[in-house]
Amino acid sequence: MEKQLDFFIDTLTNSIEKVSSGERFDTEVILIEKDNLTLVTKKNGWKFNWKLEFRDPKNEVYKLVVVEIPEVIQGLLCLTVETDHIYMNLLESAPSNIGQTKEFQGVAGNLVAFACKRSFECGFDGNVAFTAKTKLIQHYIQTLGACVIAGQRMAILEREARFLINKYYNS
Repeated sequence: MEKQLDFFIDTLTNSIEKVSSGERFDTEVILIEKDNLTLVTKKNGWKFNWKLEFRDPKNEVYKLVVVEIPEVIQGLLCLTVETDHIYMNLLESAPSNIGQTKEFQGVAGNLVAFACKRSFECGFDGNVAFTAKTKLIQHYIQTLGACVIAGQRMAILEREARFLINKYYNS
């Protein structure tokens, strides 16, 4: 069964912003290493079993880090390169970046922008697909410019993908 994504786009920023100060931080999205998996467990407050995503050879699992503190994972993204698009299997902000007391905002938007960038790198014109939880479909339409393909399957197409990439990578 496909996972239904339930990440929340708190704001689209030019990077990620510290909620308490509004200060922006440079980030990078890099493939996660096996050693990092001990940091992203349910015991540490993460919702999903990232070891399962990492073990699947068709998946690419990425971590979002602040350049100055690369040892702290701000969010995770699991992608699959399909024949003509990127599929977002799973996206999760770090427990410290969720809720009223979150440290950084813009994490989920940053990871979605990376998925769009990866799609262009693969020659897919920025096309990214994912399956959304029903209650978040309208949220993704409004915040990401995503469109419904069928049922809960959604896509971000070229124009919206370029917008997100420009927001996060050309600032």
